[in-house]
Amino acid sequence: MSLNKVMLIGNVGREPDVRYVDAGVATAVVSLATTTRAYRLQSGTEVPERTEWHRIVLWRRLAEIAERYVHKGDKLYVEGELRTREWTDKKGHEHTVTEIWATNMELLTPRAESQANAAQSPSNP
Repeated sequence: MSLNKVMLIGNVGREPDVRYVDAGVATAVVSLATTTRAYRLQSGTEVPERTEWHRIVLWRRLAEIAERYVHKGDKLYVEGELRTREWTDKKGHEHTVTEIWATNMELLTPRAESQANAAQSPSNP
């Protein structure tokens, strides 16, 4: 038996990148930041704040929801599974990316605040 499940709460780093493929199927990529706060060890050593960036891949209805309602600065809860893919670019360089393929997403930012974030963000960052 195995388990591949990721649960994140974080802030959206830029407007979702939404595309339509294969007869109108929506797909979106969202950049999500999670931050571990700074703290001090009992020895007095300071451990600095650390931010991790995650590439969230959404399909179909979740992508359509992201297109309409998710904006830079919004707080999201995302569930999904880790997937790693590799490819070689035109110059022959190999690339590897780890993504979270979302199976569930909840918007945690109040709607009025999300709309204010959308108004402050350029449409294509």
